[in-house]
Amino acid sequence: AGQEGDGPPKEEPWETALKTTVVNIEAGEFRGHKVSLWDLLHSHYIPEENRKELLELYEAGELTLEQVKTVVSTIVTRAAAAAA
Repeated sequence: AGQEGDGPPKEEPWETALKTTVVNIEAGEFRGHKVSLWDLLHSHYIPEENRKELLELYEAGELTLEQVKTVVSTIVTRAAAAAA
């Protein structure tokens, strides 16, 4: 113990931003809760291929955090409404 490499792997700055940005979504089980963009991206409302594409575009700097927030919020809201 105490060697380098113990502890959690270093997080990428873009990953940290997604985990620390909280959204208030009035949809599905998220209603009335603040949820991180990271958790929303990994929720069952976002299809895996959409998640991968959004993460790639964001990581590459082609989408801003605000754009990711808008897209994710829209997908989750629509999916929750469709499921209701």
